[in-house]
Amino acid sequence: MARATRTEIDLDLALAMCGAARAAAADADALVSVAVVDGGGHLVAFQRMDGAEIAGPTLARDKAYTAVAHRIATAELGPLVTDGGELVGMNSADGGRYIAFAGGVPLWSCGRVVGGVGVSGGTAAQDAAAAAAGAAVFDHLEASYDAEGDDRG
Repeated sequence: MARATRTEIDLDLALAMCGAARAAAADADALVSVAVVDGGGHLVAFQRMDGAEIAGPTLARDKAYTAVAHRIATAELGPLVTDGGELVGMNSADGGRYIAFAGGVPLWSCGRVVGGVGVSGGTAAQDAAAAAAGAAVFDHLEASYDAEGDDRG
């Protein structure tokens, strides 16, 4: 049986993703915290812009963790955790770590979540855009493997 080769989140890649997310936030005049976690939800890199809110470090890390744990962007969880939603009460599980608003995105490689990016400190739209910019660094790397003919899944 052939084994898929997945991209792992190392420190250099995580720092590049943090830098891209911070640049996107700066372009939007937002001051944010950025966290990148691996496939187990463990912190690989964290950066906080000068002047960013004090809750940002916790929220950014937990957004990244939530995106990995649930394999979904945190913005998509909002409707699912409200009254009548399929996951009502989910955001109070795991010690309250699960975040159900924009700013966390999972990173996919070969059909598996291998990490996540979380951003907090701006508006929901600013956090989501900055997280997407961080994820785009990962996606570009994944696409380069595909272009080289590496069957990634």
